[in-house]
Amino acid sequence: MEQTDSYRRVFPKPILGRYEFAEVRNAASAIAGTNPDEFRDIVEVLDNFWLTLPSLTDPGKNKGVIASTLDTAFRKLGWREAGHETETTLTMRIEPYIGAGEKTPQIRTYKFTTSGHKVDNVRGRVALDVEWYAKDGNLDRDLANFRALHELDVIDAAVIVTRHHERTKYAANYLAEKGNVIRHDAKGDRIVLLETTTTTNLEKLTPRLEVGNAGGCPVLAVALTDLCYKPGPDDPTLPPYDAPLALKGVPDTEAIEEDG
Repeated sequence: MEQTDSYRRVFPKPILGRYEFAEVRNAASAIAGTNPDEFRDIVEVLDNFWLTLPSLTDPGKNKGVIASTLDTAFRKLGWREAGHETETTLTMRIEPYIGAGEKTPQIRTYKFTTSGHKVDNVRGRVALDVEWYAKDGNLDRDLANFRALHELDVIDAAVIVTRHHERTKYAANYLAEKGNVIRHDAKGDRIVLLETTTTTNLEKLTPRLEVGNAGGCPVLAVALTDLCYKPGPDDPTLPPYDAPLALKGVPDTEAIEEDG
């Protein structure tokens, strides 16, 4: 499925300058056009959100500081976590066989209930999940959820807020070095932050969008980058992403050994 770029037309330039985007089926313009209040909420949250030294150098976890901060920002604007169940009723009519003296049909009814995974944030007809540093299988779950909800005409479009793997990894490790918050494992080796590639990020999400895992649902991906970092008064600044890294034992981004 071909990617679209309607986000370039509807998001303010400051947001386009700090985040990376991907979308299918013109998701950004679809949200802005059909759910303008929810689109304004998304713009507001992205505009006010900044990465900090503590949030970037936090070990991660499924619901770390960054994901919780974003979820809380949406909650304050009226977005809520939502689950869904689908109940299907199957009625089988067995016709009577006159040769056996049967006169009335037999009616058998079967009910099936299936439960979908929860969506982090729902408002109006837009669903939004935050995936900072969870297992990348969560992306399959999210897209399957969006697809089902869209096919049932419950939502018009969906959003996944995630991270750009290389750019956030660069930021976390540079700042850990400069901010003297380097962590070591039991062997004394430095822990490379945001190293694991089998986690949720834009690089893992984009191929899933392109092969059509969301079906007919328009999906917008918004990825946090190093440009979302705002230093505190005593925090180190962050050179541009393409600048050489001066990390002890990690000379540049290509030298950071990946896991998986």
